[in-house]
Amino acid sequence: MPTVNTSLLQAISLSMERAGRQLFANLSFAVSPGEVVQIEGANGAGKTSLLRILAGLAEYGFSGRVHRPYSLLYLGHQPGVKALLSPRENLSWHVSGAGSHSQQEIEAALAAVRLYGYEDVPCNTLSAGQLRRVNLARLYLPAPDLWLLDEPFTAIDRSGVMDLQTRIGQHAEAGGAVILTSHQRITMEQKVRTINLHEAANE
Repeated sequence: MPTVNTSLLQAISLSMERAGRQLFANLSFAVSPGEVVQIEGANGAGKTSLLRILAGLAEYGFSGRVHRPYSLLYLGHQPGVKALLSPRENLSWHVSGAGSHSQQEIEAALAAVRLYGYEDVPCNTLSAGQLRRVNLARLYLPAPDLWLLDEPFTAIDRSGVMDLQTRIGQHAEAGGAVILTSHQRITMEQKVRTINLHEAANE
């Protein structure tokens, strides 16, 4: 893990318009090891667009710069699961920059998201909440220091939300950092820094 004085990501003067409407302007911030940062804003405020810019997945439509690590873990709003593969196969094929994972690591990750017994069933037989858990199991595998999570609490129950908040806190305590979007207020032992896109659009 990096030292606490090292920024894991720097956003410099990010601006974005869509259909003639300013989503955010001159948005600058840095994220250090141990931080959890929540991007806030109403529907259509540009939360997902900002996260994709930070992840390096948006090539145009914005101005500004982002300095990021060579590898990061990005989980989008959609489950990101291949329906014909099993949860075990999905995690085996997943590339997160951390290399291949052992079967023991994969089984432990699936157990952590309460999918014990579902490791080898086709994902197209799982519920929406279970599909989401397959995707979130990647957070329990060895991964890069920086996580970018788009609406990670979608389609999971209250116990799943609590488990996920605990896992995010553990990653931050170990020196990692998390940037996430969510419509709900996060309640964690760690302090959560917020970035409000409505305020950034009106600066």
